[in-house]
Amino acid sequence: MNVKISRSLGMVAVLYFTANFNAQNTSNDTLPKEQKIEEVVMIGYGTQKKSNVTGAIASIKASDIENIPAGKPEQVLQGRAAGVNVITNSGQPGSAATIRVRGITSYSSSNDPLWVVDGIVVDGIGWLNQSDIESMEVLKDGASSAIYGVSAARGVILVTTKKGKKGRLNISYNGFYGVGSASRRLDLLDATQYATVINEAFANDGKPIRYNDPASFGAGTDWQDIIFSNAERSSHEVSISGGNEKSTFYGSFGYYDQTGIVMSDISYYKRLTGRLNSTHKVTDWLTVGQTFAYTHTKSQGINSNGEFGGPLSSAVNLDPTTPAVVTDMSAQPFPNDYSNPYIFRDENGNPYGISHYVNQEMSNPLAFRNTQLGNNGWSDDFVANVYGEVKISKHLTFKSSINGKKAYWGSRNFTPLFYLNPNYTNLSVNSLSRTTQEKFEWSLENTINYQNKFGKHNLNVLLGNGYYEYNIGFGQTVTHTDLPVNNWQDASFNFYVPPNKRNTNAWDYVNTHKASYFGRVIYDYDNRYLFTGTLRYDGSSKFGANNHWGTFPAFSLGWNVSNESFWPQNNIVNSLKLRGGYGILGNDGIGDFKFASFYVSGANYTFIDAQGNEVLLPGYIPNTLENPDLKWETTSQLNIAADLKLFKNFTLTVDWYKKKTSDILREIFLPGYVGVTNAPTANIGDMENRGVEVELGYKKNWTDFGFSINGNFSYLENEVTSLERGREYLDGPGFQSMGPVQRIQIGQPYNSFYGFKYLGVFQNQAQINSYVNAQGQMILPDAKPGDFIWSDTNGDGVITDLDKVNLGSSIPKYTFGLTANVNYKNWDLMIFAQGVAGNKVFQGLRRLDMLDANYQTRILNRWTGEGSTNEYPRLTRDDTNKNYSRMSDYYLQKGDYLRLKLIQVGYTLPQNATESFGVSKVRFYVTAENLVTFTKYTGYDPEIAAGDSFGIDRAFYPQARTFIFGANITF
Repeated sequence: MNVKISRSLGMVAVLYFTANFNAQNTSNDTLPKEQKIEEVVMIGYGTQKKSNVTGAIASIKASDIENIPAGKPEQVLQGRAAGVNVITNSGQPGSAATIRVRGITSYSSSNDPLWVVDGIVVDGIGWLNQSDIESMEVLKDGASSAIYGVSAARGVILVTTKKGKKGRLNISYNGFYGVGSASRRLDLLDATQYATVINEAFANDGKPIRYNDPASFGAGTDWQDIIFSNAERSSHEVSISGGNEKSTFYGSFGYYDQTGIVMSDISYYKRLTGRLNSTHKVTDWLTVGQTFAYTHTKSQGINSNGEFGGPLSSAVNLDPTTPAVVTDMSAQPFPNDYSNPYIFRDENGNPYGISHYVNQEMSNPLAFRNTQLGNNGWSDDFVANVYGEVKISKHLTFKSSINGKKAYWGSRNFTPLFYLNPNYTNLSVNSLSRTTQEKFEWSLENTINYQNKFGKHNLNVLLGNGYYEYNIGFGQTVTHTDLPVNNWQDASFNFYVPPNKRNTNAWDYVNTHKASYFGRVIYDYDNRYLFTGTLRYDGSSKFGANNHWGTFPAFSLGWNVSNESFWPQNNIVNSLKLRGGYGILGNDGIGDFKFASFYVSGANYTFIDAQGNEVLLPGYIPNTLENPDLKWETTSQLNIAADLKLFKNFTLTVDWYKKKTSDILREIFLPGYVGVTNAPTANIGDMENRGVEVELGYKKNWTDFGFSINGNFSYLENEVTSLERGREYLDGPGFQSMGPVQRIQIGQPYNSFYGFKYLGVFQNQAQINSYVNAQGQMILPDAKPGDFIWSDTNGDGVITDLDKVNLGSSIPKYTFGLTANVNYKNWDLMIFAQGVAGNKVFQGLRRLDMLDANYQTRILNRWTGEGSTNEYPRLTRDDTNKNYSRMSDYYLQKGDYLRLKLIQVGYTLPQNATESFGVSKVRFYVTAENLVTFTKYTGYDPEIAAGDSFGIDRAFYPQARTFIFGANITF
């Protein structure tokens, strides 16, 4: 099999414009009209005046984010751009965020946006120092994203880093130190309540109770006290920039250190960054430049959203009757649990408590920590580009750039011999493993740009092409077992172990490549009538022989109505622009060689030879069916919008869009008799996203006082519109023994919750007897008073899986954010809040298969007799009515929340007090982060995501409430 794409590259280019202005001096009243600087935005391979932009582009400037102490740079987008849903994957240090631009685009392919940093396509920006960012532009609609073609359906985010400016040398320091703690704890049963509840469950099933004197336990162990602690967080960044008429440069160095609020010695993140950007005007016609960034990270994390073990899930489920540390063995009812030599002990030799009733993966967090100490992951990333720009003539500019990213990453893990509970042990051999991987990706892009003005006609023509190589790399893992030591401090590969106790595994990545040709025409007449047309032609090695290449066109139109002669000058609507556009984009976010079939071994067959003997011969079969017609997903998007300036100080933007994805890439389900081991991939399925986005801002400056407020609101409707022929749904993520709790179903939002509905709680036997079908038969003959009344939704008189219905969407229907800034003389105040509404969250904190797992205190509202409640069922261990084991709306809660994300108060020292020391600016500030969250959700945090598995809480690592003190100093 050969996969080839032409590597011939035409010579084509772009002229870059940059506009730099002081973000603190943008008052409408301070600059004469002829001196006002027109704001520009990045549009991909160029810039454009914001007033003439015809696409849907959200722009975030350095001044909007420079004082936000985010752990990962992508998190600063949260709540600041309409239509961009940013969900924190975990409160764990170093955790990235899930970003979705205008909804979910695909079932199976990647939904992550395309990141482009200084023209370099990268797979995320976790390696980037936030203070190095000059601007971030989110290309949301088809017309603005189409310049990136086959990779743009998921949205495009352009990141521009800071460059030097000619003039005096500038040295800046930004740093902060903060302390965080859990912003919320669960209300769990104490030991007395727990013992009482467990006894009641036994009694309700007609069994003897377990605990004779629940009150004797007192409060017992608060496992949340064991895992939660204060967490430190610090950042130090130094930058230096300057230049002259010929050369400019910007350099920075940064260090970031954060520990987690959960078991901080095994939950941390450290990052070291360095950057150098420079531009050199060699001659009047030649400019060269480069960007270079290096990032080193070291981190360790716990299971941050999983019900199968880890400190968080254990703290929620462990019984409070078990002590954290056993100081009196004679008081333990099960002393044999502590007889194993590999139990862990504290510094005084006391064993850590072991629960006799709640075990499996649940373990004492203090003991579990000893199995994780010394483990870590690391990475080293080098990202760079070099470009040359030639001014061929007054109107024609050529640019060529070569970009690359080299990444090294790996991990070190030591597993000692241990005994955490009877079902969670490692008693055979210890092991030490080390994994190292490296990957290189590079691209070459050439662009040529023609720009000219003919009277009232303005024309900009861009032509370009590029070649891109991905996934050049390899990895390997080395593991040694049965080391002569059993602690991470002494564990080393220098110890000799026999060859049979060494294991090595190595692999190569599959190199893929892409070639592209693209062009764009931007035209306006007298800044009134605006047009942008884009065409990109992409070829990718990921697709079948019949569909290597795809064409992605787009156009957008705009009308600056307020620039017309008939527009009356007024103080109400100062400016009005109408715009609309349509574009077709692609999504190539799938694995490699999904179009191909390979022969695999293992299909051995027994034959009878001429002598009648059985002979086993090796056999090979195709692993799947070949699909030479496999191609990219196609997303078409229509956008209609209006931009207004009102009452001189208000700005309003309203966008309506319809986004349809067709030919969705996913695996086909085939019957076993087809004879292939893997399901083939095909283009099957459609999905739509429809929505409205509103951004409203106000800004006004007076002599000593300034005020601005910016809000955004988004409404989203997501709908699965088709699947393969004859199929109405696909199962989504599951939860323990319940099976799938979400599904992808035609006519419903992606991964909607699906299960049973309950109508209330049976209060007495007469009510059970009267709940009958058309034939007079009891619908729930096994129910008892206190059990759920399951809804017979299909009316067939019995409760089966056919009664399951859609229970709500995990995708927020509404997202919103609000930022307010106040300046008075040398004081400044920033308040930022964000939230979502219209979604459900599955609260799955308790292990269903552990009948003795602890409960939240809402179980105290359980049914205890007629009239006690119609919402919570009785306690039972047998659960014959499946009150607790069925997926139902009992487990679903509203995911709505409003979070006061940030409050910051700053003070800048007067210049006359600092200039004598050679310091141009000194600002101190205090920040409160995640100060309060308004929500009815009963888990740790309603903001839950794991990729596209939204809204399933399996023991989510909560975000910390943090108080920070920082300083900004400029020399």
